[in-house]
Amino acid sequence: MSIRLTNLIRRRGRPSVYEAAGLRGDRAATVGVVHGDLADELPDEDLPEDLADCLDMYEPGSKPRCEEVEYLATIQEAMERIARGH
Repeated sequence: MSIRLTNLIRRRGRPSVYEAAGLRGDRAATVGVVHGDLADELPDEDLPEDLADCLDMYEPGSKPRCEEVEYLATIQEAMERIARGH
């Protein structure tokens, strides 16, 4: 999935949020892997490229309580994996 996303970004002719922030090479690969894993875990979600946007755009109460807690924890865990580099 991360390869296709990267190709899509390059085809549109603008750098990704991570490339614009100077994240290249191994760091960009880590972001791609984590984002791909997250897309596999949350197949019905339309995830933005910058995961912080998921938390900013999320409307509390828009999901059942148990799903909401799991969703937010999953997004937070993915962001922490990116920060740690794995």
